[in-house]
Amino acid sequence: MQLETLRTLFKTHKERLLFGRYIHHDFIVPLLKKFDRNFSIDLVGTSVNSLPIYTITLGHGHKKVLMWSQMHGNESTTTKAIFDMLNAFAQNNFDLDLILEQCTIKIIPILNPDGAFAYTRHNANDIDLNRDAQDLSQPESRVLRSVFEKFKPHFCYNLHGQRTIFSAGHANKSATVSFLAPAQDAERTVTSSRMVAMEIITVMNKNLQLQIKDQVGIYDDGFNINCVGDTFQAKGVPTILFEAGHFANDYMREQTREFIFQSLLVSLSYIASNVVDGHKYVAYVDIPKNEKLFYDIIIRNANGLDIAVQFHERLVGGEVKFIPKIEKISDLSDFNAHKELNANGYQVFGENNTTISEGNENDFVVINNEKFLLKP
Repeated sequence: MQLETLRTLFKTHKERLLFGRYIHHDFIVPLLKKFDRNFSIDLVGTSVNSLPIYTITLGHGHKKVLMWSQMHGNESTTTKAIFDMLNAFAQNNFDLDLILEQCTIKIIPILNPDGAFAYTRHNANDIDLNRDAQDLSQPESRVLRSVFEKFKPHFCYNLHGQRTIFSAGHANKSATVSFLAPAQDAERTVTSSRMVAMEIITVMNKNLQLQIKDQVGIYDDGFNINCVGDTFQAKGVPTILFEAGHFANDYMREQTREFIFQSLLVSLSYIASNVVDGHKYVAYVDIPKNEKLFYDIIIRNANGLDIAVQFHERLVGGEVKFIPKIEKISDLSDFNAHKELNANGYQVFGENNTTISEGNENDFVVINNEKFLLKP
């Protein structure tokens, strides 16, 4: 798909009812009702706290794609992009007809509704669902496995969000979007199903490089059979991990949302238009691996040391707040930051001229009697 077409589709079909980081069941209920006349909406299970888990099914083609979002409840960017995409499909857009003709797409928009409501990674039993693929100890894990086994997908999209700490390789470039074709054995063998996933990733990366050059990374491919992606890949189903990351000053992840939207449509269009056999996977190995080289803020040259500040997300009164926390005080010359301050050799103080130390939460700092706000 052409970039201008993708941009126009996003601008036209962005779901205005969804914004920011806090997206949960109550937000999507009216959207599910809206789509009931266009797509098949099915209740497929419930969470620990008895919240409903739905699937949305569209298209009628023989190539079957399964997607699930918010397996981790506080990773909502991909959920927003899903509903943007559904808006585009619901308008019977000519550019998307081939996808619906060739593919059947089944989506779980929020797999972990309890975690989404509480804005936590884990479910209500404090279990990471992405480490429960073998034990299937949680109702949400069993729902996903049941949908997988009944639908028998040819492709799986495991939709996540990642922290602001990741760089795309060693460069001073944030990993705004990351992908992974998960390993399916401890040797990280490049199997046929992995090659198919890698080929699709190269196509998405090609489009993103036109907009966020050198800001796409590959997530760690260490094998863990307890992870859902590794398990499904081990079953021979090409599985792609999507990680929505940080774009400059985009802590609400609204710009990254568009990049995920584009990637979904680019990949589906490629699947619909081609026999994807994995032979075009080689460019995947040139995408840099993610490194943990970023802090949200670094205050340089503070009395001979650098001070790293990391934002910790906290749900307060139904709103996600970004709490600045002093993460590290050290020589941080090997690290980058989304924002930098220069203390010019002066000592840095907190409120009431208190000495700051690692672990402190500070809304602002004082440098040479001047106050600097740390919140985004």
